Amino acid sequence: MQGKPNANTHPTERESRSLTNIFLEQFTAFKRLDLNLGQGINVFIGANGTGKTHLLKVAYAACDITKTGLDFAEKLTRVFLPSGRVLGRLAKRQEERVLARIDVFRGNKKLHAFFYSDSESPASSVTTGYDTWSEDTIESVFIPVKEMLSHGPGFRSLYAQREVYFEEIHADILDRAYRPPLRGPLGSARRRILRDLQNAVEGEITVKNEEFFLQTGHGNLEFTLLAEGMRKLGLLWILVQNGTLQNGSVLFWDEPETNLNPKLCEVLIDILLRLQRLGVQILIATHDFAILKELELQMTAGDQVRFHALYRDVSDGELRCESASLPFQLQHSPIDEAFSSLYDREIERSLGGDE
Repeated sequence: MQGKPNANTHPTERESRSLTNIFLEQFTAFKRLDLNLGQGINVFIGANGTGKTHLLKVAYAACDITKTGLDFAEKLTRVFLPSGRVLGRLAKRQEERVLARIDVFRGNKKLHAFFYSDSESPASSVTTGYDTWSEDTIESVFIPVKEMLSHGPGFRSLYAQREVYFEEIHADILDRAYRPPLRGPLGSARRRILRDLQNAVEGEITVKNEEFFLQTGHGNLEFTLLAEGMRKLGLLWILVQNGTLQNGSVLFWDEPETNLNPKLCEVLIDILLRLQRLGVQILIATHDFAILKELELQMTAGDQVRFHALYRDVSDGELRCESASLPFQLQHSPIDEAFSSLYDREIERSLGGDE
């Protein structure tokens, strides 16, 4: 197995807070995956069905249990929500019985779990390294594709009391959003981020009776009447303002470009780069060319950005991953392939090739 930290080395302070490696075997769509993570921004691209969101969910579950104390397998069933909450359904589907394995590394700390494809409940799984893994809590947040702030009033109490068929990431993001601000000064860098986000959404986010509003010079506009792309930037403002995103935090964001005007990608990427400079590790999954291009254009020499392409190997149909420091260095990029195809078709049409 490649990329694991040597037990005799001493990780840096940032390495001890950041996720450094994920190893999956016979888990969901993955036969075997060994992935090294960067300490800053990690961008996952790939065609639909290549496991981008699954990677984010596994890593998020590993982080979240350091705060909640939940069993790792239990958290996995809550964020993946397999039918009947049967843990074994998260194993790779095959005719024979298989052993699913998950290893998540944070410096020299390792969280290890395994279960069989016929395992019924989380109690039938085996997890090791939990005590050491949870010695230092990880502040983490998962922003799902579905916007949740406009559904906030009453949802948390409903989810807590009833069997509501929602992946737990949707309840978790509301828990993060409703947090009051931390005590103490914000710091100049966070204040500047908040100012720029306020300028982008043209107001400040407020909460009243669990309902979110955008406070502008013309009054309060409820989130249900606000464009969904603006709600996303508003959520980011909340998470920075209340201290969820700060040095040592981990942000997971699934398709941040959804319903976001492409012009706002410049603002979004600027904020994400500044957050990683503050010590926030970021994992995002995207299908968007503008996200990749903005990162490429705005990155500076000191930024830690890593691009990961998930793809199916034509030789056996199994999922593989390649990583690079720049998006154009990836050999398997459906985003680049799609835009290259559009360009070729445009050239062909301009030359009269479609006549």
